[in-house]
Formats: sequence, structure tokens, C-alpha cells
Amino acid sequence: MNPTTSLRAEESNARNELSLDRTPAAEQLDPDFALVQLDTTFITLLSEISALESHRVDEPEPPDAENVRSDDASQTQKIESVLARLAPIELAIMATPARTIVGLGIKARHAAHVVSEHWDAPIGQMEWDARVVRLLIEAICKIADVRLPFPNDAYGASLDCQRTPNL
Repeated sequence: MNPTTSLRAEESNARNELSLDRTPAAEQLDPDFALVQLDTTFITLLSEISALESHRVDEPEPPDAENVRSDDASQTQKIESVLARLAPIELAIMATPARTIVGLGIKARHAAHVVSEHWDAPIGQMEWDARVVRLLIEAICKIADVRLPFPNDAYGASLDCQRTPNL
């Protein structure tokens, strides 16, 4: 066998091996690509909810009580619509395994959202089990350089996790 034939055979084998791997190129590059995509949608939907809630609080009160009830119902319906879109994203985040620290951070951010009541009080006033969960989530967020899904003033992170998101 001459060297040219050998090279062609190797190239053909390499092409055949690549063609068998049907994983999209982006997923081959980042083992947590799917989680990153889900997290982007998750953060977007949380931002929409936050904007709707702040709009509800910032609105001046109309003089008519009937208009207040109508506006509240409309805002509630909009929030529920976003929550309905959020539910499958949350299920997918829970179902998708983390393969890197970034993926683990994304799952920790989601866990923080689910147990957000653990950030309602200062860490020293919390029961032991809630404190353990909060500190674990914050430690993962810090290592993964992932921002918690709360405003910076939400009793502050115990371990200074409030850094930039990895999106």
C-alpha cells in the first residue's frame, strides 16, 4: 500500500467516524450547552415576571376601584402566562444532567429560585436545614460564577455570590 492510499483511507475513516456522531457541533464543544440554553430562557422569563410585578407596584392607583380590579386581573393573567412558559423550562433544567461546574451552577440557580424563601431572612435567623441548603447553593454559585436569581438587596448572599451570570 502506498502512502497516498493510506492517507486517503485514514481521511475516509475519520469522515465516517464524524458522520456517525449526530450531536450538534455546539454540544460537542460544551457538555452543558443544553443547560446553558435552558438557563438563558429561565433568566429571560424571570426578568419578564419581575418587570410585570414591578409594573404592578409602580402603577399609580386609578380613582375607580373597578379599574383597579381589572388591572390586577390583567397583570395576574400576564404573570400566569409567563409562569406557564416557565414550568417546562424548570422541568427541563431539573431533568438535564450537569456535566461541568457551569451546569452545576445553573442547576443551583434554579434550586435557589425554587427555595427562594431561604433568602427571606438573615442567615443567622434561619433554621439549620434551610441554612444548609442556602449555604450549599451559594457555595456552588460562587464557584460557578453564577448570579443568584434575586436582587442584590435580598438579604445579600452569605458567600458573596452576587457576581455576573455565565450566560
